[in-house]
Amino acid sequence: MAVDLPVMPPVAPMLAKLTRDLPVGRFIYEPKWDGFRCIVFRDGDEVELGSRNERPFNRYFPDIVEAVRTGLPERCVVDGEIVIAGADGLDFDALQQRIHPAESRVRMLAEKTPASFVAFDLLALGSDDLRAEGFAARREALATALATTATGSPSVHLTPATTDVTVAADWFTRFEGAGLDGVVAKGIDLAYREDQRVMLKVKHERTAEFVVAGFRWYKGGEGVGSLMLGLYDDEGNLNHVGVIGAFPAAQRKELVAQLAPYREGATENHPWGEWAEWAAAGALASGQRLPGGQSRWNATKDMTFEPLRAELVVEAAYEHLQGSRLRHTARFRRFRPDRDARSCTYEQMETAVPMELNAIFSLT
Repeated sequence: MAVDLPVMPPVAPMLAKLTRDLPVGRFIYEPKWDGFRCIVFRDGDEVELGSRNERPFNRYFPDIVEAVRTGLPERCVVDGEIVIAGADGLDFDALQQRIHPAESRVRMLAEKTPASFVAFDLLALGSDDLRAEGFAARREALATALATTATGSPSVHLTPATTDVTVAADWFTRFEGAGLDGVVAKGIDLAYREDQRVMLKVKHERTAEFVVAGFRWYKGGEGVGSLMLGLYDDEGNLNHVGVIGAFPAAQRKELVAQLAPYREGATENHPWGEWAEWAAAGALASGQRLPGGQSRWNATKDMTFEPLRAELVVEAAYEHLQGSRLRHTARFRRFRPDRDARSCTYEQMETAVPMELNAIFSLT
């Protein structure tokens, strides 16, 4: 049996374009959630969870299917984000693990790491198509609908929103430690325009100093493809936290000469030199990220690396830290030969989970 609604699946979600400054004017600001974009279609007990690529999420998130049956109005189409919240904020790694082909594992993870749905737009309610309405009207209707839902669900939440740019700027600064991507600005009169970048998003970009402890060659060995980044933890271990990639062709070739001095003697007592033995001993099973071996997403991809003496320091821009690793690829800024590699620690990146997230997801 399929849903029968004034807005039918599939729907390509409305998108945002990047800006470096918070826009000022007739906007409603919201946190930018770092999860899986999802448009929920509910028609009584019939539910379809539409993903950004227009494929249903139902089989991967049975807990969300059940949650929206009690947490959303009887007949509605709601745009939002599927997230997993933990004590340290949003956990994107745990969310990715939920996409698994085995139904038994999907069910197990639904109990072990339950997801939540954060609603931020209303496309249809009852028999009414609301896409032509301004966003302020849709937002008000969404808030009212969630507040009056008969039973509600602890796994369905309404995103915070404000028209005060000062509050939005405060969110932008404080929410970074919780794994959120930044702030989204939506015009008060903005209609819902599918698959168009008509919203604005301001994303975090901070800089930190990392140890360059290895690199991977570019395709065919013509230059450096990526730099392997490390940070020291409190026990003095150098942890692989991510990479810098996407170098211009000229810089890829220049890096070969710049890294050459650090390749000499690099295999002697390299902190990542025994990654294969660690993997065999179960480090991968415990969730530790290691700098070599097969790619989780592409078993044929060569992920081996060339070690470098752990002495070179680079300053790189990043968006945020997810657990112990960078959530996205970092961007090269400059080498820092004046910095001691041992000073590259996690301390420079520590941030607290904002109280708003604790309140929304009852993390405390």
